[in-house]
Amino acid sequence: MTLIYDGGFDRTLDQLLARYGKEQARGTRLEAWLFDDAPNRRAAEARLLAFGVHARLHSAYKPLLHFFLEEVDLAALKSIAIAYPVHEACPQNRFLLETYPLAALTGTARLSFEPGRTDAFMYDVALVYHDGRTADHAVFAPNRSHTDFIGETLISPTGWIKLDGELEGARIETDYEKLFVTAMRAITDHDWGDSEPYFDELNIRAALPLSDRKLPVGEEVISLREALHEDVYFSLLEVFQKKSGRPLGDRGLQPGQIIPEIVESSGSATLRIETRALDKTQAAGASQHLATASAPVTFSQVHDELAKISGETFEARSRAGRVVAARYHPGADAAMMISGGQHPNETTGIVGALRAAQALSLRPEAHFTISPLENPDGYAVHQRLRGDNPLHMHHAARYTALGDDLEYRTGADLYEKAVRFEAQRLSGARLHVNLHGYPSHEWTRPLSGYVPRGFAMWTLPKGFFLIMRHQSGWAQAAERFIDAVTSRLAAVPGLIAMNEKQTGLYEIHAGETGFRIINGFPCMISVDDRHDVPLTLITEYPDETIYDEAFVAGHTAQMETVLAAYDALQAVLGAQESVPSA
Repeated sequence: MTLIYDGGFDRTLDQLLARYGKEQARGTRLEAWLFDDAPNRRAAEARLLAFGVHARLHSAYKPLLHFFLEEVDLAALKSIAIAYPVHEACPQNRFLLETYPLAALTGTARLSFEPGRTDAFMYDVALVYHDGRTADHAVFAPNRSHTDFIGETLISPTGWIKLDGELEGARIETDYEKLFVTAMRAITDHDWGDSEPYFDELNIRAALPLSDRKLPVGEEVISLREALHEDVYFSLLEVFQKKSGRPLGDRGLQPGQIIPEIVESSGSATLRIETRALDKTQAAGASQHLATASAPVTFSQVHDELAKISGETFEARSRAGRVVAARYHPGADAAMMISGGQHPNETTGIVGALRAAQALSLRPEAHFTISPLENPDGYAVHQRLRGDNPLHMHHAARYTALGDDLEYRTGADLYEKAVRFEAQRLSGARLHVNLHGYPSHEWTRPLSGYVPRGFAMWTLPKGFFLIMRHQSGWAQAAERFIDAVTSRLAAVPGLIAMNEKQTGLYEIHAGETGFRIINGFPCMISVDDRHDVPLTLITEYPDETIYDEAFVAGHTAQMETVLAAYDALQAVLGAQESVPSA
């Protein structure tokens, strides 16, 4: 173990209380924008008022949404018109995205958005009430232009203070921002050598006195701790991508396992950064009935359920030595590869793959391979992090213990990826169904430009999304295939309704979708010659952080997709698997 940083941070709220919470400050009027939760901000306002200081402490994170949550009676509104700021250094819809999910909270009030000021970070809001009253508000969204740790210029939310009616005010670097910058600087300045992986586990543990706020919209939650996890994790991937000479977003990077553990505490924020040996333990837990599993299943249950499928066992090993178990079920049908858990914080695909394979194994001519949990090291991280924050996305569990995305791995040491090559060798499959998921609630990086760099398309939920990739010459087969699959999925109870609800909200807060709707399902179809398998279907269910009935619905949708894909494969290719014309 190597200790890289260990320290604490004076709380910005405490600094304001120390400076203005005294008799000498009586009569001061104070506005500040902070990265702090509503209960803490309201409590500080009350303490300041006891000294005659009139304070309004706003959220620097999603200020327009917090304005409506904290200062407006939404039920009394007849209409809302919002002009959002636009900045040349941001995506056109950046400040529109930050209002999400307001459209789902306004009830019967008419809501409209349009681009507004280009010279100020200000939302202009016009309200009309049912009783005829009107009100206009200018809602400030403090941001700063800065250069990040890979040399990119960004516009990011920041702390701010105004005193006694100041028009401009001044930026304040909050404790939340200081912790992030300190963590990034300490890691960036450390000597990591020149050979990948640079470490086994890089652990960044931050404890902050910030509670999450659940919203009455699907799985939506306002969580500054989750946002910090996302910012730290992806910022560090970018730092190590740059260090390695790779382009931003390169998924072949192998820095080691990066694990931010961002937990709730009381008192001031603390930060500890250290390297650790790989964690090779495996969380225990009770088995669940697979069809009604209400939460991610245990590692041991994955192996037990796989053992119920007849056929030939094959396996690989992860960097940490965990088994990547798979099964080949031979038959006379056209063969299909089924996989799950490439990104194991996307948990419905793991259960859905097992349920589908068990159902297929009962068919007399079924022909498939099944590898339900391809990234067991990442799955162990996910189980570990859920202990503190079960409703967070935990993208640190997305990649392997090498720190890469296993699909993009090349070279001699394939580790987990070896099961895919063996699955194809054994089966000769023409189709790979790769079950994935994505965040069931908004995904942000507030200290690095807000929108997740390289993942802008996935910042908001948009229903059960299907990605069809095909080799050159397989375009017609791909179109026939995706039409057959989505036609069948449209009959699954609740799926179309979920798609319509989520894509509708997406369109309001993100603008143009950039994807097709096929039989009620958002889809993308593209040529991809990277794979030896000519057809690849990737599912993207909004499953990160769902439980109970929502989790059951998720893995049921994944199972139904596999079964629909299997039948579509037989219809499109036939038992002879003849190659179609372009």
